[in-house]
Amino acid sequence: MSNPYQEALGRTLIERTFRERIVLVGVTLAGRTDEDTEEGLDELSLLIDTAGADEVARLTQRRDTPDPTSYIGKGKVDELREVCLALDADTVVFDNELSPAQQYNLERALGRTALDRTAVILDIFAQNAHTLEGKAQVELAMLRYRLPRLRRGVKGGLSQQAGRIGTRGPGETQLEVDRRRIMRRIEKLERDLKALARTRATQRKGRSRSGLANVAIVGYTNAGKSMLLNALTQAGVLAENRLFATLDPTTRRLSLPGGEPVLVSDTVGFIRALPHGLVESFKSTLEVAAAADLLVHVVDASAVHPEHQITAVREVLAEIGADRVPEFVVFNKSDLVDDGGASLVEDVPGSVAVSAAQKTGLDVFLRTLADRMRAISTVTELVVPYERGDVIAAVHREGKVVSTEDAGNGLRVRARLSQASAGRLREFVVDGADGGRMAVDERP
Repeated sequence: MSNPYQEALGRTLIERTFRERIVLVGVTLAGRTDEDTEEGLDELSLLIDTAGADEVARLTQRRDTPDPTSYIGKGKVDELREVCLALDADTVVFDNELSPAQQYNLERALGRTALDRTAVILDIFAQNAHTLEGKAQVELAMLRYRLPRLRRGVKGGLSQQAGRIGTRGPGETQLEVDRRRIMRRIEKLERDLKALARTRATQRKGRSRSGLANVAIVGYTNAGKSMLLNALTQAGVLAENRLFATLDPTTRRLSLPGGEPVLVSDTVGFIRALPHGLVESFKSTLEVAAAADLLVHVVDASAVHPEHQITAVREVLAEIGADRVPEFVVFNKSDLVDDGGASLVEDVPGSVAVSAAQKTGLDVFLRTLADRMRAISTVTELVVPYERGDVIAAVHREGKVVSTEDAGNGLRVRARLSQASAGRLREFVVDGADGGRMAVDERP
């Protein structure tokens, strides 16, 4: 009879045996500090662990500019090779972005794989993509990354085609064949994603016709966006304490304290120096943030430097055209900090602190969210005939009624409505009575 503890131990040993051993490298360039480099390496170590590998050592260097040949100097390359040999490391990962030539030269000098931060993030995305669109987006980003890194093989660099009429001669290099094959695949993926983007746009139009306002939850990876959505709507979205656990957006309906319903969407997490190729590939998914009426920016209150995460997220939002959408900052994981996030809330006016895991502070969050939604909604005045009870019901269902009074020929109603709802009810709208749309942005 087998011993379950021995079996579990055996599985653990096998897992440890097959986890890659990684040496991390960080370079402090002009304008950066050693603290910035260490913070970047700490985050890279988390990325490495998420990808299924272990950090065994890290090296740092200060330089004014990167070495064009190997990013780090020749002496540091020799030191790095000795460290890899001593620790039996499989791979070297740079926190800085390597050019194809630098990566190739490093691999030749070290005798092992050399990667950069972008390659690790792409690997994690590939592991976590589950939907058809997510897989296509990740594959497109990976192919765009790999295309300039194709190399001529050691053998068969000038492989000939079969000797048929019209095919004789020097033929094509295998490199050219591979490059053309990748370009065809990229073109097909771009066509497929455009078709999926049109479907997503149609779905968004359907939601806008419903008259409901749209709220997008954005934030740094592992800040607790999915957990917050689950706490608010019981969405059942995967929420794990690891980076990029959720890639595919999820939308749920949420009723605010005043009764107004809104649509809340989760989005892919951001990170410092998010690869441009990923932003390009995921643009159709990230458009949910650009098209939202309000962004709920979730920040990890327990992070060493929450302000750095806020800056990184806002940089990506600017890149996708979502920086003009009003923002509501929420500090999550307040149960993990001594003052419950009070000092952070004080530094960012209009923000609140919550713990999605413990479900604390959610009542304040919902009241503040309701106030922010009312601030950016349109106050519309309508005169509805008494016999049109269906219209009155629609106004109550899709918006927030501010006041009602007898207008003689009907009921005069002032309500906060979305532009879509006001458009559908335009035959009852009093000309010139539109209260206007106020976009309140309380960013510091």
